[in-house]
Amino acid sequence: MLREIPSILSPDLLHALRAMGHGDELAIVDANFPAQSLAQRCLRLDGVSATEALSAILTLLPLDSFDPMPALTMEVVGDAGQIPPVVVEFQAIIDRVADHPARLGALERFAFYQRARSAYAIIQTGEFRLYGNIILKKGIIQP
Repeated sequence: MLREIPSILSPDLLHALRAMGHGDELAIVDANFPAQSLAQRCLRLDGVSATEALSAILTLLPLDSFDPMPALTMEVVGDAGQIPPVVVEFQAIIDRVADHPARLGALERFAFYQRARSAYAIIQTGEFRLYGNIILKKGIIQP
């Protein structure tokens, strides 16, 4: 255990966050997401919700301030304008925790899969709420 690091973050996840560079992306996904088949690196946080994972990760990971949409979610299939409750929670967490609060963007389902495929890592959570998926772009830490 370490001070001021959320205990739900595994050693492997902490290593991935530290190894990522500016512009690298990290996907936090729900339990239904095809993470294992898409990921370059698949890390698991079983029993942890996507919102808990997002909140913990954002205490350590800076969002990219050079990208107008450093956080992306998956659009609802057949109703791109619908905002699922979990996505509302994602936005509230970004507003509250992120060093660089930003508005969420959204990608069509298969575009989201492609973007997640190219992410540095995919974090599979135990989230059962549909559309509990978000991609974060890492920013820089300024002195």
